[in-house]
Amino acid sequence: MLEMNKFIPRNSSDTMADPNFSWIYLIIFLAIPLSRIIPRILAKRRQASGNYSTFEKPTQENVDVVRLERESPTKSQTKDMQVLGIMHQGANTFDKIQRSVKMENKELDSILQNLEKRNLIKVVNKQGMFGPKIELYSTDKGFKEYYS
Repeated sequence: MLEMNKFIPRNSSDTMADPNFSWIYLIIFLAIPLSRIIPRILAKRRQASGNYSTFEKPTQENVDVVRLERESPTKSQTKDMQVLGIMHQGANTFDKIQRSVKMENKELDSILQNLEKRNLIKVVNKQGMFGPKIELYSTDKGFKEYYS
């Protein structure tokens, strides 16, 4: 009797076909990243060609103007009330308030001192990582005055 090599298959029907899952790798490594990249490329091409069918992002100046108009459409705000409004929106340091209101140092300092004398804001000295820091918070009286 002839010995057959058991490691060499006689024909293709003798071997069991392994399932081919290579398409999973295609999806994971190509399709998902491409689905994130292609819209960005198309948006850049649209922008370069001048086709502005999509909405543009609002600038910070436009957002500030809309906020101020929404808060008091009928009355014009004094500078004191503008500073209080910015503080109610979350600005609690001198720098943040100054950037939002766009005032000079001396003018903003005098407004903050005036608000503190009227007990509309309170000044809290804290120890920060890089030294002492000063935070400004609106009081209940300041909150009521702003929204009245």
